[in-house]
Amino acid sequence: MSVIPAEASNNDLADNQSESDTELVLQCQQGNQHSFRQLYRRYSSRVRSTLYQLCGAEALDDLVQEVFLRAWKGLPQLRQAAQFSTWIYRICWNVASDQRRNLQRQRSFNSKLKAETDSLSLQNSKSQAPDLMHLHYQDIIQRGLQQLSFEHRAVLVLHDLEDIPQKEVAQILGIAVGTVKSRLFHARMSLRQYIQQQGETL
Repeated sequence: MSVIPAEASNNDLADNQSESDTELVLQCQQGNQHSFRQLYRRYSSRVRSTLYQLCGAEALDDLVQEVFLRAWKGLPQLRQAAQFSTWIYRICWNVASDQRRNLQRQRSFNSKLKAETDSLSLQNSKSQAPDLMHLHYQDIIQRGLQQLSFEHRAVLVLHDLEDIPQKEVAQILGIAVGTVKSRLFHARMSLRQYIQQQGETL
């Protein structure tokens, strides 16, 4: 059974603004699907963005569906309702990691990157300012991200593109804050070098 909710009503949208994650999680743990629909609408775009940056466009809808399916199944065991945001990003990381392993078994990583790069001519209508956030969906940034190791890419995506604090990134990825800082430094350096090689600047 699909856990991706149907379109929400105006009442849903109004409720979405007023109830905290904690309240909605506690209601979900009592079997309230309406509250889960609100959590979905609150987090679906962030989940989609994170998965897109980690895995590319291939099977994106299925990956988003998998994240929320795991979330729905796991909510009864979530002990800290206030930590829902960190928890859902952790599920994103797990789904992305599983997807990466599956793809590596099916074909080489290089051929996967080529297929994804060929499909990324969309979402390029925003500001051309040489700022990482403004260049979020530009093809050159996406290609640059794909040159990084999966671990470095994850840190850069979560911290720089999704604006998640380093301490929370460490919790999501299950690593030390010092490791986050180190990977972030090397990821930014590598991405900057790649962009400069393309004749651009950050």
